[in-house]
Amino acid sequence: MGRRQQPTARQARLGLELRKLREAAGLKATEAASLLGVNSVQMSQIESGISGVSEQRVRRLAANYACCDEGLIDALVTMATDRTKGWWEEYRGILPAAYQDLAELDHYAVFRRDVAVIHIPGLFQTEDYARALFGYMNPEFPADEVDLRVEHRMKRRVVIEGSEPIPYDTVIHEAALRIKVAGRTASRTQLRRILEMSEADHITVQVIPFALDDFAGAGGTMVHVGGPVPRLDTVVRDAPHGTAFVDSEAQLEHFRALFRRVKEEALPPEQSRDLIHQLAKEL
Repeated sequence: MGRRQQPTARQARLGLELRKLREAAGLKATEAASLLGVNSVQMSQIESGISGVSEQRVRRLAANYACCDEGLIDALVTMATDRTKGWWEEYRGILPAAYQDLAELDHYAVFRRDVAVIHIPGLFQTEDYARALFGYMNPEFPADEVDLRVEHRMKRRVVIEGSEPIPYDTVIHEAALRIKVAGRTASRTQLRRILEMSEADHITVQVIPFALDDFAGAGGTMVHVGGPVPRLDTVVRDAPHGTAFVDSEAQLEHFRALFRRVKEEALPPEQSRDLIHQLAKEL
């Protein structure tokens, strides 16, 4: 298969998982390369996502790595062979690569869990809210740049609003609900949208109230995206220079535990809805 100049996060993850399997098997890259009849440079390109890999080669590597996890192997095969060109492709070369990576991550997700402390989760944001947020965070952006980001964010909502929505579980701090990012009227509309979406069977909304004692927070915004098998889950975190994708098993388990704790401490869904209703009335 041909080389890619810039692999997507999904392509890079496939290569990383193949490398993890090789290392777990105690094989060097040169030994793995000989299994496929390629050289060490080509093997390195496969494991970095620069070069694609066929189903046959994925299964051959898994067999030689003594991987018996059929669910994982099938998931890796799908990652290697699925050539879906989603709506996000129209933004390639126009928006930063992270925008396409996030949309693609959502597209293949089997569930999503968010913790939002300062801002309303992106999948819930209204157009006015998103526009005010992007405009404030990037004051140097011309209007058309903000328009592109808002348009992209609105299209990402398809994962919870489309014909085949994924389960969505979100915990929102009261601070995010109270901050008037886009003014009083827009904030009221934003809260009403959250209430409307919370009525869907596949969506759960819980609130962390200011009144909660002994809450140290989740360290900021956290997005946990479920893969076809738990090993292929991804946590997305805001980093100083952009978006960070967390995929190590130890860190994934850490964030799973953290989400469980935050969820347990949050108000139940009905009480959360009552609080959001109250906040909307106050505006």
